[in-house]
Amino acid sequence: MFKKFLATLLALAATVAMAAVDVNEATVADLDSIKGIGPGTSTRILEERKSAKFKDWNDFIQRVSGIGEKRAVKLSAEGLTVNGAAFKNTSTGSATPAEKK
Repeated sequence: MFKKFLATLLALAATVAMAAVDVNEATVADLDSIKGIGPGTSTRILEERKSAKFKDWNDFIQRVSGIGEKRAVKLSAEGLTVNGAAFKNTSTGSATPAEKK
């Protein structure tokens, strides 16, 4: 019984770990797997990343056209991270919907 529980727990942890896509490490396919990112957005992200990795969400929002706070909240909820961090809404100080769970 304990082995089944442990196996289930490990499978769940692996699924959660694979769900996060860091914008600084992602490939085109990784970015396209995020709901809300299409070929145009992934191209803009990769072009901006060529000059320098994104420091944080604010840097990401400023450098990638078409990404604002509302869209950042949605992308973060879908699993996109910047340096491993989910987006925190700076205007309200509230967490993303994924962090509230």
